[in-house]
Amino acid sequence: MHLNPYGEDAVRLAADLANRRPADAGELSDRCRGAGLTVEGPVTPDDLDRVGAALDAWEKVVDATADHERAALVNAMLASAAAYPRMTNHVGTGWHLHYRDEDQPLGAVVSSLISVGTALHLAGRGMHRLGRCAVTECTTIFADTSRTGRQRYCSQRCANRDAVRRHRARGVPSTG
Repeated sequence: MHLNPYGEDAVRLAADLANRRPADAGELSDRCRGAGLTVEGPVTPDDLDRVGAALDAWEKVVDATADHERAALVNAMLASAAAYPRMTNHVGTGWHLHYRDEDQPLGAVVSSLISVGTALHLAGRGMHRLGRCAVTECTTIFADTSRTGRQRYCSQRCANRDAVRRHRARGVPSTG
């Protein structure tokens, strides 16, 4: 059985790539493989540019404050990246859905994956489930996949740092 790769894994890949943009086509290829994507064919600087443009558009979705604005931005990404859904067994690991045409370069694949995955993530989990860390000096993007849907920080480290900062701001004397 194949799980739908166009949800949680896609937004996590988008966040990873947006938070630390690949420096070159080789790094893009390696990180996509590391995320579980099948990379077919050579990865070129054009792929890196296409992914960069998709990430620029995706960051606008992350930073949108209103649901209707976020939906409009995702719809624009979908319109530019996705084709009709199709079943494929392209790597012989079982039949699954792709939301893109066959034989696409990696840049187009990642663009479609991010746009469809983001739409499914937001529609399925909630329109508020993308964000940036609540720590002022941290701009890290996260995809909220928590059970409660109340994630505010990119990591436990930032959550702890903010808790210590709030504690110190209250002026509570330390014991010790």
